[in-house]
Amino acid sequence: MDVSSLTGATYLVKANSVNTTSRCCAGHRYAADMPQAPRPSPSGLTVLCLLSAGPLHPYGMQRLIKSWGKDQVVNIGQRANLYKTIKRLHEAGLIAVRQTERARQYPERTVYELTEEGRRAGLSWLRNMLATPRNEYPVFPVALSFAMGLDPEELKDLLSQRLAAVRARLAELDSQLRQDQEAVPRIALIETEYQRAITEAEARWLGSVIDDLRSGTLSWNQDELAAQAAETFFQAASP
Repeated sequence: MDVSSLTGATYLVKANSVNTTSRCCAGHRYAADMPQAPRPSPSGLTVLCLLSAGPLHPYGMQRLIKSWGKDQVVNIGQRANLYKTIKRLHEAGLIAVRQTERARQYPERTVYELTEEGRRAGLSWLRNMLATPRNEYPVFPVALSFAMGLDPEELKDLLSQRLAAVRARLAELDSQLRQDQEAVPRIALIETEYQRAITEAEARWLGSVIDDLRSGTLSWNQDELAAQAAETFFQAASP
């Protein structure tokens, strides 16, 4: 984590108090002409916050995402995902093309800048995401909801594998926090603190479920479950 990772969010908030004129690549746009803004997303917020620090081309954004550790919390480390996000924001008028440039050893690059509409949207998304919990539908709860399709012994083994990986991840986060705590202010590490808290809670929960599976406190019979589900299944499957 680099202390400069504070820059994007800091500029985003400070610039909100400045009354500037919106700029787009085709000139000024009026509100009635603006396309509908894209739905708030982690990838969109990341790009808006990066551009609030200054104009960037996509390759520069990707480098900052990785060097600031944002690839640990948002899925735009791949160039294709990043370009899709940029395209949506550009079409909505939240970012604009500032210029194209070409270095001798590189292909032509498009440099983007934040519009005033984008600055306002970025602040709105940031505040809403911080204040409002949402169901983000991660894959693990989906798999757990169908875990009854396995026998208890197999589930115990699979969750034990997961617990080993979660504990390894927890050790990585602890190492990262120890390494960075003296170099940067706490606010620059707050997402890592959150990840650690969630990871630690998962490790504790996994351990308790594995203990219950091992002792037989948590058990089930697949035939009995199938019989209980049969009535609702046939109702759903009927014409």
